[in-house]
Amino acid sequence: MANVAVVGAQWGDEGKGKIVDWLSERAEVVVRFQGGHNAGHTLVIDGVTYKCRALPSGVVRKGKLSIIGNGVVLDPWALMEELRELEALGVKLTPESLQIAENTPLILPVHSNLDQAREKALGNAKIGTTGRGIGPAYEDKVGRRAIRAGDLAEPALLPEKVDKLLLHHNALLRGFGQPEVKRDDVVKQLLDIAPKITPYVGVVWRTLDQARKAGKRILYEGAQGMLLDIDHGTYPYVTSSNTVAGQAAAGSGQGPGAINYVLGISKAYTTRVGSGPFPTELHDDIGKGIGERGREFGTVTGRPRRCGWFDAVLVRQSAKVNGLHGIALTKMDVLDGLDELKVCVGYTLDGESLDYFPASADKQARVVPIYETMEGWKDSTRGARSWADLPATAVKYVRRIEELIETPVALLSTSPERMDTILVHDPFAD
Repeated sequence: MANVAVVGAQWGDEGKGKIVDWLSERAEVVVRFQGGHNAGHTLVIDGVTYKCRALPSGVVRKGKLSIIGNGVVLDPWALMEELRELEALGVKLTPESLQIAENTPLILPVHSNLDQAREKALGNAKIGTTGRGIGPAYEDKVGRRAIRAGDLAEPALLPEKVDKLLLHHNALLRGFGQPEVKRDDVVKQLLDIAPKITPYVGVVWRTLDQARKAGKRILYEGAQGMLLDIDHGTYPYVTSSNTVAGQAAAGSGQGPGAINYVLGISKAYTTRVGSGPFPTELHDDIGKGIGERGREFGTVTGRPRRCGWFDAVLVRQSAKVNGLHGIALTKMDVLDGLDELKVCVGYTLDGESLDYFPASADKQARVVPIYETMEGWKDSTRGARSWADLPATAVKYVRRIEELIETPVALLSTSPERMDTILVHDPFAD
């Protein structure tokens, strides 16, 4: 049976939550393999809205094992709040249904303090982070001073580990004119939260290996989109982890052979949150209208998303870097009623044509999109569940996108509701 990795093919917010939830009906195990609680996934099921941040989107389905992998950075206090919110909606998770990798780095209050101090110091040149400490937590992981989930079970060792952490952080806080953090305060915070977190902590790589041997279907869920990848995204306006499909294996303790099918998620248009280049961004009434119809506001931050035409160059590049087998195209219904649509098919840079998005931030900011204009459709696509329900021009739009990104559309989403999905190819069938 196939195991599937789901990744964002744009700047995030592509609708991964709904697609992962939809696919999780076919899976027994759902794994988050990177990112933190800065990436929110919204699910709408029978009119009820669920918002997942650190948890895999499959948690709302009964009988599934949800896993937070070692590639994630985890805020234990935010996780507890998320668990409480879900329980209020009738979803209760136990150590039998949720497991956290013992080597998952933790996000501490000192991380968010540093994150916010840095953004404030950068002023207009800020990266546009959510201020939740994700970047500093990943830095501590790479700097080999992180407190990890498994450390909470060894309280006698925490003071020494915290000392090493604060040797770095307090030097930075002094530089920003911020008050230093006391070791005893951090240790107390960790000791207080430990009994709530440790029951969920386990050996995830072994759990997944056993699941594979038992023939269980595993769904690997990414958080942000490929264009926010620390290596392959619009650097430096990126997140602090690898968001590409290759991270699904490393971020969960599995070999690359564990992934049989890679599904990319892409909107039928383009959005991004925060600072950074955006070649097809619309600053007119059309862009505003797309944002309003698509309810383009961040799940976690509430920040409005910048909106623009579909960029086939970016999504094709994402398909190559991720090794996508198929695309789930979302939010088709947001384009209903437009007289014409534009698709970016290339760029010009200083008078020369480009068929890829350059790595240089300066060049990214200066590329000019080359558009192909297509006819829009008046009939509604919202709630469509088969190709026959779609206007002919909408089908033509989808087919043209497939040609341009050199990747087939496997799923088509026509509303936030779970069942408003057209299945073209089941990723688990491979």
